[in-house]
Amino acid sequence: MNPWLRRLVPVAVVALAAAGCASGGSSGDDTDLNGKTVTVIGTWGGDEQKAFLEMVKPWEQQTGAKVKYTGTRDINTVLTTGVASGVLPDLAGLPGPGQMAEYAQAGKLVALDNIVDMSTYTADTAPALVELGKTEGKVYGVFIKAAVKGLIWYNPKLHDYGSNPPKTWSDLNSQATANQGAAKSVWCLGIESGAASGWPGTDWIEDLVLRTAGPDTYTQWYQGKIKWSDAKIKNAFQMFATDVLAKTYGGGTTAVATNFGNAGDPLFASPPGCAFLHQASFITGFSQFKSHSAGTDYNFFPFPDIDAQYAGAVEGAGDLFGMFHDTPAAKSLMKYLVTPQAQDIWVKIGGALSANKKATSYPDDISKRSAEILSGAKSFVFDASDGMPTAMNDAFFKAMVALTNGSKSVDQVLADLDAVQKDAYTT
Repeated sequence: MNPWLRRLVPVAVVALAAAGCASGGSSGDDTDLNGKTVTVIGTWGGDEQKAFLEMVKPWEQQTGAKVKYTGTRDINTVLTTGVASGVLPDLAGLPGPGQMAEYAQAGKLVALDNIVDMSTYTADTAPALVELGKTEGKVYGVFIKAAVKGLIWYNPKLHDYGSNPPKTWSDLNSQATANQGAAKSVWCLGIESGAASGWPGTDWIEDLVLRTAGPDTYTQWYQGKIKWSDAKIKNAFQMFATDVLAKTYGGGTTAVATNFGNAGDPLFASPPGCAFLHQASFITGFSQFKSHSAGTDYNFFPFPDIDAQYAGAVEGAGDLFGMFHDTPAAKSLMKYLVTPQAQDIWVKIGGALSANKKATSYPDDISKRSAEILSGAKSFVFDASDGMPTAMNDAFFKAMVALTNGSKSVDQVLADLDAVQKDAYTT
């Protein structure tokens, strides 16, 4: 899932109410945007918020308009509340395609087909990402940036996998045992993320489902067509428990208390706390990754295949933006955000991949390799939890916290998730 660095819900709700009042009327013919304000709510905080504000600065300078940004830890709750109350920002980073469809069907999101130059957007954006922004044939969400999930990060100074990365899951496990050296454990893990705690654990389950059961089962699962207790899904949870949790630095209790952005720090300790970290391409923008050198102090290899028939499958995610108020300034900003010029600003800063294929100013070879994985995937699936209804998404997060800290077993969390699934897809 991709709700990274979110802030407190009460603060966000107050700010969102103010944003709804400040945005003004709907669409108009006035093209003079000087002094206008576009209210934006998103998941970004810290360095990601700074990068976004750098991204919109040229638009502000050109138009004389301003972006009023609010970050939140729990965008699911904030937007769901806003949809019910009618108090919504002009633009928002949406939790995922599943929630986007809910907001569109509720009549709250504005279709973008006549706002964004769709022929250019479609040509410049990976087809899978274009389709994920559609509901009932219309585009309601466009991608501002993207990420490749399921990368395995390591410290080359402990062991350099550059010339011989593990090709299969069994190969990874055997190489981990052989090359662990002074590292205290095989895996680093941190799943704390405020109200969104648990999402790094959901990424683990998604990667394991994709590579053991394939894209079709993966899609049916997040669409609610396969029970969580189905053998194909249960197998992924069991693999996570036995192959990851049992070999995690500090154990599950430490993982639950460790923020995802800091989870890789033990890679750089002496001796290392772990040999591997499973995380998306954006992790290079966090914590000690920022103060170490790509390629020298850290590197990655793709998540290895498990079942050969699903070789080359890639899970990705991205920041999907939608429009709730089609003011002239909001439309202008949305048009700008999808351009390669805008997205190249964040690309140059680092920690992000562009959804636009023409934004190519990546700061290092690791970022370029990540972008190549995204564009060259044999099959591409979007983060499953982001495609689930809000209630199912929230329950998945909580289940991973319970499983990781040991308060519930695999069978118990799957039974809980089956119970939520019965109603989540019918409301």
